[in-house]
Amino acid sequence: MTDREHPCQVLADCLTIRELLGHLAGARVCYVGDGNNVCTSWIYAASLLGIDLRVVGPEGYEPHPAVLERARALTGGGSPVRLSHEAAASLEDAEIIYTDVWTSMGQEAEQQQRRDDFAHLQVNDGLLAQAPPTAKVMHCLPAHRGEEITDSVLDGPQSVVFDQAENRLWAQEALLSLIFSGELQDGGTAGRGGVIPS
Repeated sequence: MTDREHPCQVLADCLTIRELLGHLAGARVCYVGDGNNVCTSWIYAASLLGIDLRVVGPEGYEPHPAVLERARALTGGGSPVRLSHEAAASLEDAEIIYTDVWTSMGQEAEQQQRRDDFAHLQVNDGLLAQAPPTAKVMHCLPAHRGEEITDSVLDGPQSVVFDQAENRLWAQEALLSLIFSGELQDGGTAGRGGVIPS
């Protein structure tokens, strides 16, 4: 994890979605939150894997334009992500609802302003009701309970947060295996899209 990207988290997330849906290409993921490091890695994953990603956040908290430009380059000019400030349209057919903390490390001075700006996007029972009842909820943890997500959702029947957390172990083991086997050298993954997880 860096302030800019969190690819190892998204590897585990993609493993979780593949377990749930049986596929990644075309998976409908609604990311509700800040255009932070996790969001950035989600945008790159969507670009490489054909995921239908919708990013919903308040005005002024969008992903950095350079991230969106890189994503367009990865897809050959298309846009792998739809940006919105309101959740309803992005949720209506979502298979996965994903959220993250509103205030990342180093942003503590902005915490109250962020709480105010994001309040209408809390992943709670009302927001969840706008999505299909089969939609699953993900969070990269640790969660700020009662802030970006409520206990009733985090601990509810649609949550797969703890399966997702377990999958970090398997994703990291697989990544280490690739690294030590030499598969990530030139001609390996770098030759299939030019993106090597860091």
